[in-house]
Amino acid sequence: MTLEFGRSLSSQETPIPGLLIFDLPVHGDARGWFKENWQREKMTAREVGLPDFGPVQNNVSFNDAVGTTRGIHAEPWDKFVSVATGRIFGAWVDLREGDSFGAVFTAEIDPSRAIYVPRGVGNSYQTLAENTAYSYLVNDHWSPDATYTFLNLRDETVAIDWPIPLDEVEISEKDRNHPRLSEVLPMLPKKILVTGANGQLGRALRAELGDHAWIEYASRADLDISSADLSTARRWRDYSTIINAAGFTKVDEAETPAGRRAAWSENAHAVSSLSRIASENGITLVHVSSDYVFDGTKSGAYTEADPVSPLGVYAQTKAAGDVAASASTSRHFIIRTSWVIGDGANFVATMASLARRGVDPRVVNDQTGRLTFTTEIAAAIRFLLDSEAPSGIYNVTGSGDAVSWCDVAREVFRLTGHDPDRVTGVSTEEYFSSATAPVAPRPGNSVLDLSRAEAQGVMSPDWRESLRSYLRAI
Repeated sequence: MTLEFGRSLSSQETPIPGLLIFDLPVHGDARGWFKENWQREKMTAREVGLPDFGPVQNNVSFNDAVGTTRGIHAEPWDKFVSVATGRIFGAWVDLREGDSFGAVFTAEIDPSRAIYVPRGVGNSYQTLAENTAYSYLVNDHWSPDATYTFLNLRDETVAIDWPIPLDEVEISEKDRNHPRLSEVLPMLPKKILVTGANGQLGRALRAELGDHAWIEYASRADLDISSADLSTARRWRDYSTIINAAGFTKVDEAETPAGRRAAWSENAHAVSSLSRIASENGITLVHVSSDYVFDGTKSGAYTEADPVSPLGVYAQTKAAGDVAASASTSRHFIIRTSWVIGDGANFVATMASLARRGVDPRVVNDQTGRLTFTTEIAAAIRFLLDSEAPSGIYNVTGSGDAVSWCDVAREVFRLTGHDPDRVTGVSTEEYFSSATAPVAPRPGNSVLDLSRAEAQGVMSPDWRESLRSYLRAI
């Protein structure tokens, strides 16, 4: 096989999902040759398709003899493999959990070719020329705490057709003793961390995502995201996604000295730490925000592009959290929602209880919005992640007509078989007129425009239909 000059930079898919083989331009003359072995801007361009995998280390394995054979090793990081001198026969086996487990791809690699090997795909090679220098970029540092997976080079199931019989080549004792495919423990996907797991949204996310070995549901007792030690609290390179469903949500308490400190710590400083961790480790960050980032004076629905104008302390900390999350250089999603209803104590459950007990409530009638159920937020988050939607802010609420809290309460009374006229509408000022503790200002208009999320395929059920289903369930 002669080194081929003048190829165009291009990539091809292989039978193993995510494993890409590249043609590299090599320029040569009588003096020798030159190539750009790694060029981030060109290789991550859409038409070439290499993931922007963030390499942190470059390793070179030099092999004196023909037939040197190494592998099959699957590590918990991505690698970009090329040859500086010489030639190899490469064999790759998918050792990740999933439908493609055991899939095989083989190819010869010389300086004019390279291959991108995603995390969990077993990598092995056999040298076909003397003095072969095998080079690979990786996006993590070796760690004794990382999880590795191995496969025997002689495995009969994958049946790799080695150019030089394995009985005739140099193989390490460790590589000789790796398990057969039937005994391999597949490498699990990178972890997903859900913070605030005991909250209403956290419980909805557990129901949506399920219980799997690679999903970690963390309460404050498990992981304090406001801790100064957060950056070392986990081996963050093992994570693909952080869904931040935690936060300080006591709107009025945030107006007190102690509440102010807690709100800034949990809603802003903690998000800044998560954003930094996401950037440093290539983690997708999902952060849940609020309609409170707006002052509610706009006449129409708020879009993702509208400038924030928070009123109270809680609102200010949520707006600061949005800024921190958007600073992540990794893929990130800021989910703005409003009037959230989930499993546990909430406005709808309270109104249903009052109706049943014969209590006639006074409810605010000058704040306008739409209900959003935690199951819908969880489904939207999963959809945006699975569909690889563009980063940024997405408004996620129920759809349908905008109403007041008083209208919602009357609808709850009606749907539970009670007279809706038992609910009396009052202004926000009147409702809180007798309050003795600090009261946070509320936005008068909490209606969020849903067109961006819906354009990506996010479903926005009508809040009235969702309310009906919710009341049937409780």
